[in-house]
Amino acid sequence: MEQLWAPWRSTYVQRDSAESTADTCFLCEAGQQHQAHEPTLVVGSSEHSVVLLNKFPYSAGHLMVVPRGHLATLTDLTQEEYVDLMNSVRQSVDILEQVFKPHGCNVGINLGAASGAGVPDHLHVHVIPRWDGDTNFMTSIGQTRVISQELHQTWARISPHFARESQV
Repeated sequence: MEQLWAPWRSTYVQRDSAESTADTCFLCEAGQQHQAHEPTLVVGSSEHSVVLLNKFPYSAGHLMVVPRGHLATLTDLTQEEYVDLMNSVRQSVDILEQVFKPHGCNVGINLGAASGAGVPDHLHVHVIPRWDGDTNFMTSIGQTRVISQELHQTWARISPHFARESQV
């Protein structure tokens, strides 16, 4: 039997249960960044939104586009915030297509805990690059994801593209 090493998962597995119920919101923390910031995994930002890597991705390059404000639903956004958020989603897809050359992308929003939202009180849009055959027995039967690139390598690969886009 071969070994599948995923040492970065130890932080998640060994987390204190108090961390998951803390009053701090990691998406709000990311929203305070106005440029790429590796410690919070922020790869890019705009006036009303930030784009960050998902710490527990479905695939390499899995991004979350997040409004800066702690808002739970699409209707909580002003028109300006909504347009900014959607423009950031579009930019994210464009950059993922340039950098990773996926065969497709999933773009999705889970509104509320019942829909599967991991952070139900802070709206976020998932942008996930996908490749033919990226779901195999490991994901479907073994309930294990194999991520082909470490988060900080992905951050270093993607963040310069967001910096260039924001200078345009």
